[in-house]
Amino acid sequence: MKSFEDLFKELTEKSVRGDEDSGTVKALAAGKHAIGKKIVEEAAEVWMASEYEGQEKTAEEISQLLYHIQVMMLACNLSLEDVYKYL
Repeated sequence: MKSFEDLFKELTEKSVRGDEDSGTVKALAAGKHAIGKKIVEEAAEVWMASEYEGQEKTAEEISQLLYHIQVMMLACNLSLEDVYKYL
């Protein structure tokens, strides 16, 4: 099991390596608009899962939303600390 911080470190490393087979690298190359669309899609899926699909599916959808949020953070050159200061 990985933490939010562990995931961010992993995604940062993937983005630095620039592995063309990485979904993260592909998402970053697609740009903020495409990443934003995925965030909106995943947020809707979280809502729908919470209403109709139970805890396990909701947790899965939240994990996917967190992933895309972190990809957007990388696209915007934001660190965890940049975000944490607003929590």
